[in-house]
Amino acid sequence: MTLIAMKITTHISIIVFVILLLPQFAFAGFNFQNGKKLRADISVNEPEVVKTAFGMLQGDYLRVFGAEMHQNPKQAKLLIGTIGLQSKAERNVEKNDLAALKQKREGFLIFVKGNSLIVLGSDKRGTAYGLLELSRMMGVSPWEWWADSPVEKRKELVFPDHFRVMQSPSVKHRGIFINDEDWGLMPWSSQNFEPSDVKGRIGPKTHARIFELLLRLRANTYWPAMHECSEAFYLTPGNREMADKYGIYIGTSHCEPMLRNTNAEWKIAGTGVYDFVNNRSNVLKFWEERTRELAGSDNIYTLGIRGVHDSKMLGANTLQEQKDALDEILKAQREMIADIVNPDVEKVSQVFIPYKEVLDVYKMGLQVPEDVTLMWTDDNYGYIRHFPDSAEQTRKGGHGIYNHLSYWGRPHDYLWLATTHPALVYTQMKMAYDKGVRDMWIMNVGDIKPAEYLIELSMDMAWDINSIENNIDGLDRHLQNWLMREFGEKYGADLLAVMNEYYRLAYIRKPEFMGNTRTEERDPAWKEVKDLPWTETEILERIAQYQAIDKKVQQISESISIEKRDAWFQLVEYPVRAAANMNYKHLNAQLARHSKFDWEKSDDAHDKIVKLTEKYNSLADGKWRLMMDARPRRLSVFDRVKRAEAVQSLPVVERLLFKLNGSDFQRFEGPKPLTHGLGYERKAVSLSPNTSLIYSFEALQTDSLRITVALAPNHPVNGNTLRYAISLNNEKPQIIDFQTQGRSEEWKENVLTNQALRTTIHTVKQTGKHTLKITALDEGVIVDQIKIK
Repeated sequence: MTLIAMKITTHISIIVFVILLLPQFAFAGFNFQNGKKLRADISVNEPEVVKTAFGMLQGDYLRVFGAEMHQNPKQAKLLIGTIGLQSKAERNVEKNDLAALKQKREGFLIFVKGNSLIVLGSDKRGTAYGLLELSRMMGVSPWEWWADSPVEKRKELVFPDHFRVMQSPSVKHRGIFINDEDWGLMPWSSQNFEPSDVKGRIGPKTHARIFELLLRLRANTYWPAMHECSEAFYLTPGNREMADKYGIYIGTSHCEPMLRNTNAEWKIAGTGVYDFVNNRSNVLKFWEERTRELAGSDNIYTLGIRGVHDSKMLGANTLQEQKDALDEILKAQREMIADIVNPDVEKVSQVFIPYKEVLDVYKMGLQVPEDVTLMWTDDNYGYIRHFPDSAEQTRKGGHGIYNHLSYWGRPHDYLWLATTHPALVYTQMKMAYDKGVRDMWIMNVGDIKPAEYLIELSMDMAWDINSIENNIDGLDRHLQNWLMREFGEKYGADLLAVMNEYYRLAYIRKPEFMGNTRTEERDPAWKEVKDLPWTETEILERIAQYQAIDKKVQQISESISIEKRDAWFQLVEYPVRAAANMNYKHLNAQLARHSKFDWEKSDDAHDKIVKLTEKYNSLADGKWRLMMDARPRRLSVFDRVKRAEAVQSLPVVERLLFKLNGSDFQRFEGPKPLTHGLGYERKAVSLSPNTSLIYSFEALQTDSLRITVALAPNHPVNGNTLRYAISLNNEKPQIIDFQTQGRSEEWKENVLTNQALRTTIHTVKQTGKHTLKITALDEGVIVDQIKIK
């Protein structure tokens, strides 16, 4: 007998033993085996989502083991059930386990008893997740359809007689928002995958695939696409029924109250102006129609109001007028839910989203009912604007986060490649969770593709917040395990290095930002591509860094098996090489403007992006045609760079005495600082309040030093300050606050560069060795780099 321990890494680590057995060997336990038909006991009374998940498991079992899984209670060895439905599975669970599982929302228990495998869910979704956990353990990737990740055949999967796992989610509602779908998901769905005569229709066939992905990711919530280019979700026949089939909660964004896609539906079903203050009866009628239509489905009602699209409400100009209107609106919406959905309104899921100007209204003292979830937002670039304070944390309705992995708007879109740094996602969402944000996590994922890894990272955290160790090793391990699952263990180390560098370089500047342009600015000059403030040395260094990962990816591509090449291109080759060529295009153009290079290198890079995108859209016999668009919104940054001479010279190299990364401290005082791989060199450190970093350096005779500290551009975590103290050689500390206000110019620069800069001047009274001390005074201080001159 040979034992091979295989680590299946998901939200927890499960050790599963694959045993090669001699024919005469008998063992206690349960196994899936190649060619072995399997009987399952699953009641006809199980909810629809359980039957849906079982069907998915049947398909996975057939692909992995080449045999059928039958629904047959006679002599069944796979027992499946949901608590309260009097299943054989439930009757086989001990009282203590049953009592523990009953306390868990959407939880499941999988264990071996005798020679049977039992899957029991605390509710319908818990059972569904338990079934699909078996698919994960068989090696089926959640991206088996959405990224063409191949399902590999296996000889056997054995569950020893002691096997037992119980899981439940850390976050109550976990899901995604399809947004800015104009150049990806909408044309792909309506013109290719599910062609329709109705313009912009994203239909039930598409949503079946989306909802299947969500189940595999252990997600349960969906905000549908809502741009004007798309037909509204609930106006499309079959969409509602598909959500019910997959057990998905449907919610809506901050500008779609009461499950109405105002942007697409008001012009069809509304009367007059969408103005509650001056057109109250018609607005209420608009909301009431949808509330009555969906009274029996699993929904999350967004309360409040904004404009028809992403703009402030009409009919109320001042903040006080908006507050007065929202007081009336919240009361009317709650009465409507009580009248139509449930008299006990507190049993109906509701959310209020203080986004943009609504946050200012909330801070004025707007009273939101205690049972309503308060959903906070990032600043559209991954930095959360508000964390619940101690009083807010006691709310019955709890808290949620709406976060962006894709964005359309000022100061610049990033709709093409999903390059948000995993460490930024982790540190912000982990802090939110620690502050009590545990009721709803919604990630704006654009078109889903190419944000596959970041989506799974977010949903893994939402399922089990402790599944990733809170440091750089934990994040590296998660990414490497993901890459090895998709492409094999032998590529793990090389691909981890490639993808870490891909995210690091994009953290310095996203591919979409390389033209130094801006969107939605009044000055038309911002639409024109221009130089970045980088020296020739910096430009050449960045080109070389991209060339290194570009070359490595092309080398690995040659050894990727045929069946994995489509997944490889979607998940690694396209994003890495497209980002590299976007940098080649603009950086070589910048050097050409200064007569350092010829223009052909820039033009060649542009043409390579075109060819890479054409290949993406031809993958899998055209399955993804129209999904990938390398020119979203047709911005000038995506065009071939116009040939022109530079007006100004390239900057000269800055003369520094020292340049330190945050983690280069000699020692620290107070709570231990953490590194997560964030920062320009992946060496930024996160500090707790009252943690001090002490750095040492030597300097020649000088009367003063200028010290610039680069920090992650976070927003205040507690209260209204975001401060650190800095001192040189035991001088009196200078207190520095680096928070920004609204959409100021400083904030724009911060999110485009992922750094907040503060410079202090220090008198020097000694030569030789100097000691620099930086102390965090508030939560949220992350020190990236220190420059001394």
